[in-house]
Amino acid sequence: MNMPRNAFKHALAAGKLQIGLWSSLASNIAAEIIADSGFDWILLDSEHSPNEIPDLVTQLQAMQAGTATPIIRPAWNDAVLAKRALDIGAQSLLFPYVQNAEEAKRAVASTRYPPQGIRGVSVAARASRYGRTPGYLSKANAEICVLVQVETAPALAQLEAIANVEGVDGVFIGPSDLAASLGHLGNPQHADVQAAMKDAVTRLKALGKPAGILTGNEEEARRYIDWGYRFVAVGADVGLLARNADALAKKFKS
Repeated sequence: MNMPRNAFKHALAAGKLQIGLWSSLASNIAAEIIADSGFDWILLDSEHSPNEIPDLVTQLQAMQAGTATPIIRPAWNDAVLAKRALDIGAQSLLFPYVQNAEEAKRAVASTRYPPQGIRGVSVAARASRYGRTPGYLSKANAEICVLVQVETAPALAQLEAIANVEGVDGVFIGPSDLAASLGHLGNPQHADVQAAMKDAVTRLKALGKPAGILTGNEEEARRYIDWGYRFVAVGADVGLLARNADALAKKFKS
């Protein structure tokens, strides 16, 4: 069994636009459905969703036949959480709340086996097909994709330093927390927040570093793509379910 190729990582490196979907339902059935919808990537969230390792395993299993590369967001920039996500087979991680270059370096280190990092070694984890992937330990580092989340004003001030850390494959701008940090809680559409997000992608483009973002609004998503964002989540499974359920009920109850 050969080492799985990280299609998302290689597409980002080639500058290809990657359209994704946020997943917070913590359901293997939901993951199986959306993974086969045609998206390039699906973010399985464990920061703001009730997702634990056993839940994530079943979702990764359900997504195997789909078009989308799974990305796991650990609950925190923590080496133990990263190790557990990698051992169950994730090759792409989005680390939340990275504030400076040192924290970005810590995120990268937690995904790399020594001597490049500090990832703990398991010789029979799901990631290596339970030990059946030849040379997994020597090949794994090259297929790991590290995304770091910049979501506060202080982090934006350190954007270039964060983005230039070796091993950081992309920088995700978090609209909601950034809005809160800029004094506009619950309003990422505020002009100040939009200006900060446009400035961020401009700076990242100058560095040649892919920028990512999330929105459930089609007009916003297209604007962000025009600005230069390269990995864009254009919705979330929770929002799709809620809005469509609400609309269907309204048709018959109004």
